[in-house]
Amino acid sequence: MRVLWLCNIMLPVVAEHLGLEATNKEGWLSGLSSVILERKRNNEIELAVAFPVGKEQDGYEEIISVNGSSLHCYGFYEDTLHPEDYDTGLETRLLRITESFQPDVIHCYGTEYPHTLAMCKAYPRKDRILISIQGLVSVYANTYFADLDEKTINSATFRDFLKQDTLLMQKEKYVARGHMEVLAVKLAGNVTGRTAWDKHYTEKWHPGVKYYHMNETLRSNFYDRSELWNPENCEKHSIFISQGNYPIKGLHYMILAMPRILDKYPDTKVYVAGDSIVNYRTLKDKLKISAYGRYLRRIMKENKLEKRVVFLGRLNAQQMKAQYLKSGLFVCPSTIENSPNSLGEAMILGVPCISADVGGIPSIFRNGEDGILYSGFKTSKNSFDNMCDEKDDSKKCLENNVKALETAVLKMWSDEEQMRRYCENARNHAIITHDQEKNYRKMMEIYAKIKS
Repeated sequence: MRVLWLCNIMLPVVAEHLGLEATNKEGWLSGLSSVILERKRNNEIELAVAFPVGKEQDGYEEIISVNGSSLHCYGFYEDTLHPEDYDTGLETRLLRITESFQPDVIHCYGTEYPHTLAMCKAYPRKDRILISIQGLVSVYANTYFADLDEKTINSATFRDFLKQDTLLMQKEKYVARGHMEVLAVKLAGNVTGRTAWDKHYTEKWHPGVKYYHMNETLRSNFYDRSELWNPENCEKHSIFISQGNYPIKGLHYMILAMPRILDKYPDTKVYVAGDSIVNYRTLKDKLKISAYGRYLRRIMKENKLEKRVVFLGRLNAQQMKAQYLKSGLFVCPSTIENSPNSLGEAMILGVPCISADVGGIPSIFRNGEDGILYSGFKTSKNSFDNMCDEKDDSKKCLENNVKALETAVLKMWSDEEQMRRYCENARNHAIITHDQEKNYRKMMEIYAKIKS
């Protein structure tokens, strides 16, 4: 069987072969591709990957050796800096790849970029196209402002003006990408998802689509059972957040929750993976700060939290794992998620976890068993299971969401015995959800059904 993966990134193994810097994003793809290639003799799959490249690399085509197996590599030009713009030329470039490789199944990872729509438009056999749902940007757009005040939403910094990237524009870009996403799902014959939330929306957009449930496989280094969270080895009242560079990730909720948490636990610190968006020391920092970064900086300053919120810079898989293990608590304060791999990674390591009850998270994280789900930004515009009053003003919603987060953190840290039970339950649950072998077999079954 010939399977073509359409990816948002160049796999690290390909980047290494070309002498390029590899990305830390979507590292689980590397593990999955390695398993498929290692078992080629049994699965009889000829695997190809297609990925965006710059103009100078457009048309790149090569077969490289990975663990003794061949991997077909195809590069196509796409302006990934402007994913809100649809380039009809993508259809020609992707069709050329399919004509070269002659796939039996085309597996598109994610709907966030125009190339998925281009493939769904260009390739005539829609019944042979499978889309893996990662997030749903069309739904994310409805939560983009995340209870921010009107002044912040309508503000713009020098950086925002120069890049044409104000908060208002950022939301509009999500809306534009969302239109392409819905069209892609309507065209594809098959979808794989993993939550009740993504199943609801994909079947709503395309009632006739074949929906296959398949859980995510995590990055390979998170499966080492010799390294698990231990309360004796962590910074007791430290909170880890996997990213916070735009409003949807909800870092502002965590910052606003800190004063009450500090009243009870004065040594509390928040660690955030990713580059700091609040730096304001040098002229370059001042020119680069965004409206959201400026807002975070302001609320940190107002609450005297400058030394309580630490940005860790970009972390690779091993560094992320080390940070989970040294943290006293993992928090996902997002306004919307499908099933974040960061939460799965924390769970499988046995880290205490708290998450906003939004999107598809309840499908992978059980409230009161794996940890605490608190009431987050949830309306009928971003959830089929509406639990909030949409008539509430943003100030009231912000206060309610912050209070719910504060209460969850204080509750988690108030009972160490219960916290340990949560950790054990979460780890056992994640081992099942993210079972590498089970997920691999499920994928092989899906491919076989699509080809038959």
